[in-house]
Amino acid sequence: MDIVLQQLVNGLTLGSVYGLIAIGYTMVYGIIGMINFAHGDVYMVSAYITAIALALLTFFGIESFPIILVGTLFLTVAVTGAYGWVIERIAYRPLRSSSRLSVLISAIGMSLILQNYVQLSQGANQQGVPTLLTGALRFHVGDGFVQITYMKLLILFISILGMGVLTYVIQKTKLGRMCRATQQDRKMASILGIDTDKVISTVFVIGAVMAALAGVLVTLDYGAFDFYVGFIIGIKAFTAAVLGGIGSLPGAMLGGLILGLSEALFAGLISSDYKDVFSFSLLVLILIVRPSGLLGKPEVEKV
Repeated sequence: MDIVLQQLVNGLTLGSVYGLIAIGYTMVYGIIGMINFAHGDVYMVSAYITAIALALLTFFGIESFPIILVGTLFLTVAVTGAYGWVIERIAYRPLRSSSRLSVLISAIGMSLILQNYVQLSQGANQQGVPTLLTGALRFHVGDGFVQITYMKLLILFISILGMGVLTYVIQKTKLGRMCRATQQDRKMASILGIDTDKVISTVFVIGAVMAALAGVLVTLDYGAFDFYVGFIIGIKAFTAAVLGGIGSLPGAMLGGLILGLSEALFAGLISSDYKDVFSFSLLVLILIVRPSGLLGKPEVEKV
């Protein structure tokens, strides 16, 4: 029982990270109907920016963990959000009226550009940051115990807070109403006076910000990363978005949690070598039953 509970804790933490990154995929698809395949590499860039921000704050003699965390989050979110804006302007806006194949090739090209840029500027070797927050809570369960580190608690807290704030913005604010209007009918939204180009750019920035939150939290927790780290976690987050229903914000969160929990439970109880096989098999089975994902809606063709 203690193993199951421990893997549930690990799965919730992993799933919250997948959910944060999946939001970027699902928001871009919901607005313009295209997949930002460079999104995983935006997460990778945020990991390097996290390390640079930590080095800068340490250089200036800052040692308080709360100040370091807030400063790192602020710097990483700001710079990574700028990357998201640039990607939209360079790789998507000029091709918005082109075929989806052209946009797909452009997105893959941007992904390769980011990977090679980071590899050449930061080196191909694995990088790392020191552990800043140690300690854990332990709960005795039967003859064993369940442990959750303070860093994982922080990941859960910031992930839930970030998703909650974003949900409020989308559901209750003027920006959210403009996003929903653009998603439903971009041409009509433009006729009604909404600057749809600005809305789309903002959505890319929001997606990059959520990826930056995940990048900071995972980097501070695991400590190690390289220029290729965005590919694997990007594929997992995209899978989570599809699983929950691409284009659905709650679906991205739900898909991330399901994927994280299924991976953790399978790895802990059966085999860690085949956890990815199990996760993708689960995706296939769910899509057979629900082709639009768990919370997705069938696409209605406008005539």
